[in-house]
Amino acid sequence: MFEARFQSFEDSGDRGASAPRVAALRAELARRGLDGFVVPRADRFQNEYVPPCAERLAWLTGFTGSAGLAIVLADRAVLFVDGRYQVQVREEVDGAIFSVEHLVEHPPHEWIEVNLRAGARLGYSPWLHTIDGAERLVKACAAAGASLVPAADNPIDAIWTDRPPPPCGAVVLHDLRYAGESAQDKLARVRGAIEKASADALVVSDPHAVSWLFNIRGSDIPHTPVVLAFALVPREGRPALYVDGRKFGNDVRHRLEELADVRASAEFEHGLAALGGERRKVRLDPSATPEAIARILAESGGTILRGGDPIAPMKAVKNAAEIAGAQAAQLRDGAAVTRFLA
Repeated sequence: MFEARFQSFEDSGDRGASAPRVAALRAELARRGLDGFVVPRADRFQNEYVPPCAERLAWLTGFTGSAGLAIVLADRAVLFVDGRYQVQVREEVDGAIFSVEHLVEHPPHEWIEVNLRAGARLGYSPWLHTIDGAERLVKACAAAGASLVPAADNPIDAIWTDRPPPPCGAVVLHDLRYAGESAQDKLARVRGAIEKASADALVVSDPHAVSWLFNIRGSDIPHTPVVLAFALVPREGRPALYVDGRKFGNDVRHRLEELADVRASAEFEHGLAALGGERRKVRLDPSATPEAIARILAESGGTILRGGDPIAPMKAVKNAAEIAGAQAAQLRDGAAVTRFLA
């Protein structure tokens, strides 16, 4: 059976379905006492590529690009895309329903300040916005005399009746000959960074960082071999890895349990609340961490230490094995492109 390994650029939106879906969303928002809702192109992990079950923006608007955000009010709707998608968006999206704005030149928070009426209640999902992003929305709503209201569950999920199930790609171990550094050594380095930051723990919410840290790979999302998972790394003690248990074979689970407590994805919020209940100081990257994580920690009594993700620079500096792998990949890719052009 043919298996696509490369991005095809053949995605197509469902333009004709936008009108009834937007109408259904407005009805759901009215039922919840909301005057509008923010729909980003993001999942709980802030990925660029998202699994089908998280393609809420495409489902609602028909727009299939990798960056965008919509705001749906009772009497108007707007879709923000960057310069790459100015042609595509007009081909995929019904202009009678959505006006189009430039994501960078006229960003959503500026639009909100001008277009949201005083007293309005604008809903959003704290899992789909970073801490920094949610703060911009709060300020914009305040400037308009309105309020930003967190939704406990996403109203789009309530009306998306045939929503695909979450992905369940198998987790595989990334061999040491390719990783160049053991997960134990990586964890030791991360603990050193946690101690240096005077924190008690680090939340790892980026699947790229989780996959690098534990030397695992997956197939949950297109084009990127990461495992959709969260992790909590304490300064002392065992880390916890939160991932759907159906993704493991017995050998992979056993190997990971030598490093960490492997827990179900549904237990992640309980783990955050437990950290907060112990009054822990937890390091979060406000530019990449979902605001929901900060909310759970703060509401349960934890202290949030804002700062960059310490794993990002570690992951960026490649060791000898990773450099050799990148060079080998370039050779294979160069040969493939040459054969194609010939």
